[in-house]
Amino acid sequence: MDSAELYRQLLGLTAPWIVERVELDVAQQHVEVHVGHAPGQRFACPECGRELSVYDHLGERVWRHLDSCQFLTYLHARAPRVSCPGHGVRQVTLPWAQPGSRFTNLFETLAIEVLLAANIKRAAEILRITWDEAWGLMARAVVRGRTAKGEAMPTHLGVDEKAIAKGHRYMTLVCDLKEATVEYIGEERKEASLGAYFDAFPEENREAVEAISLDMWPPFINACREKVPDADEKMVFDRFHIMRHVVDAVDKVRKQEHKALIKAGDVRLTKSKYLWLTNPENMTDQARQRFNELKGIELKTGRAWALKEALRALWSYTSRAWATKFWKRWYFWATHSRLRCDGLD
Repeated sequence: MDSAELYRQLLGLTAPWIVERVELDVAQQHVEVHVGHAPGQRFACPECGRELSVYDHLGERVWRHLDSCQFLTYLHARAPRVSCPGHGVRQVTLPWAQPGSRFTNLFETLAIEVLLAANIKRAAEILRITWDEAWGLMARAVVRGRTAKGEAMPTHLGVDEKAIAKGHRYMTLVCDLKEATVEYIGEERKEASLGAYFDAFPEENREAVEAISLDMWPPFINACREKVPDADEKMVFDRFHIMRHVVDAVDKVRKQEHKALIKAGDVRLTKSKYLWLTNPENMTDQARQRFNELKGIELKTGRAWALKEALRALWSYTSRAWATKFWKRWYFWATHSRLRCDGLD
């Protein structure tokens, strides 16, 4: 069996496709597989399936394929086009890759398996591709999965943002919380980024949404209100972001009180920032001793810290009625605590 026939079988190519030649570059550790078709072949219009003769060929394109041992393997081809009376000039369907992809289907299948087992950075290293290429492979897999599900709308959604490229770019993620699947990946973190996900469903299907877990990012909130019926009754702000705001409020109170105390010559709150933000279980003995002393003093910061710690109990409730009762009591306490944290967003 010669190399062309070997790679034809490895690629799973059938007529009219053939492997014209295989080139080995030992220095670069590359295998270049050139694919074409015999003269006079006819191809189906991708729109209607009508068999037509070849109109012309596009320029050569290259797809990354599964490695041949340790050698990077690339598939080269010039895609044929047909001229359909009903649909005009169209590129024929290529059996080895999805439209617009720079990777073969077999490589994408492997890549998704690796991405399921590792984070994007590690997967990119294993596959010897860039971070952006790994992200693109994952995004296309999400689109394929979402398309296969049709217009059925998940009932419980999770919305989040992900910083990429060291925080210089953001992506919008939508997950099905019940099925633990990624449903959508959108560019940036704008209102339109999330709105595009909801726009893919008929308006009546969006009524099926029962809950949306998200952070307090205004564009996401606005998108939910714009696209989801009764969104205000369905949005749920997740624990992490709520507690982050409460922690920020405690620190605002500490800063304001410390400033006032310093003017009066009182330095008790000096260098105490992390005492109020750290879990006491993780403190050193010396830090815990000082923290306990500060807690025993009548300070606004101490009251703010107590409010923060009390709120954590909200997520221990499994009964909505009891959780609501707890929340009302905590809210009354907070709003009557005479504490202000000016400048908190």
